[in-house]
Amino acid sequence: MKILITGGAGYIASHTNVELLSKNHELILVDNFCNSTPESIKRVEEISGKKVKFYEADLREIDALEKVFEAENDISAVIHFAALKAVGESVEKPLLYYENNISGSLNLYKCMVKYGVKNFVFSSSATVYGDPDQIPVKETAPVRATNPYGHTKAMMEQILLDAAKAHGWNVVILRYFNPVGAHESGRIGEDPEYPNNLLPFVSQVAAGIRDKVTVFGDDWETPDGTGVRDYIHVTDLAKAHVSALEKLVNDKGTFIYNIGTGRGYSVLEMIEAFSKACGHPVPYRIGPRRAGDVATVLADPSKAEKELGWKAQLELEEMVNSAWKWQSLNPKGYKT
Repeated sequence: MKILITGGAGYIASHTNVELLSKNHELILVDNFCNSTPESIKRVEEISGKKVKFYEADLREIDALEKVFEAENDISAVIHFAALKAVGESVEKPLLYYENNISGSLNLYKCMVKYGVKNFVFSSSATVYGDPDQIPVKETAPVRATNPYGHTKAMMEQILLDAAKAHGWNVVILRYFNPVGAHESGRIGEDPEYPNNLLPFVSQVAAGIRDKVTVFGDDWETPDGTGVRDYIHVTDLAKAHVSALEKLVNDKGTFIYNIGTGRGYSVLEMIEAFSKACGHPVPYRIGPRRAGDVATVLADPSKAEKELGWKAQLELEEMVNSAWKWQSLNPKGYKT
């Protein structure tokens, strides 16, 4: 299949690219490098031993996007990763998030209609659930995001479902929980300018780049008082996209899946596991709770296992060991 991948140089996309290339798919990558780098594309090609085609373009510029569709007129499917994704930044800059995530997606959907592309895999997020009523979370749980980033994902989902119904598209929506880790080679991984997620921050503290990890509250209703999340290895997550594409080949319609492990780890458990991986204690301090945080969020991934034939395989040890390998080999990320 010829697959168009938006945000194709990003963290999750780069790992997905490796998995797709291993299945001999032809990849067309689009990225504007607002939070990624061409170096990740180069390393994907080195790992896989295969080439991809790349276009530098911003989805908000529909003329640039149309040129991609015109040049690649036999696209079989789209995987849509491109989006701004920092919850805290979205609260500070909501208009930027709505303009980037919603406008870019609308342009992409319009191009799909114009050029007759009907298969779509969407990179969504468990943030659409907000503070869920029941744990673990099923796909039938209410969508009620609590921050602008989550709202944009929920809106992108709804527009996509409406368009799919109107235009006969086949769609898989993957709601990720907490992606962590890096490729086993240590050549590709998460490279944030400033870490917004726990594990990249812990990695940088372990490497001496930052002083200590701040744990936001130790008085939650959890076994050790710190927040519990469902962490999933990015390689397992990447493989879910391969399974999603296979689903679209075999079944028509729209499908939504949680992509997680169903197992939760607290913040302190993650810090302790990383301390073992790097061989020394990772310093941390207890700070106040953050507004909008919740005690526990876990996936019920049983639907994905039943319908996609997909299940997370990698455990906590592989998550933290791969993250530390990436950090150790790339102390300045892709700038090394």
